[in-house]
Amino acid sequence: MTANSEEARDVLREVWKGQGQDASTLEEGFRPPKVCKNMVNVGFDAMAGEDGDLRSAWRATLQREGKYNASGQGVRDLVLGQQGSD
Repeated sequence: MTANSEEARDVLREVWKGQGQDASTLEEGFRPPKVCKNMVNVGFDAMAGEDGDLRSAWRATLQREGKYNASGQGVRDLVLGQQGSD
């Protein structure tokens, strides 16, 4: 912890003490958040269907939603511009 964060914690302790709260309440606020470790079943594999081709499954989904762009322009082109267009 840096000196500034320690000082801030001390100030909060004094404020909370004045409000009738104790240091355990403060410590709970500074704990890192819990992370869910059960990510085994998270993914897009079921989307691929029988053939197992996830790329074509995404393409079909985008087409169905009217979001597919057949120009061949990718995210890289959108961010950096098309190659050779300098």
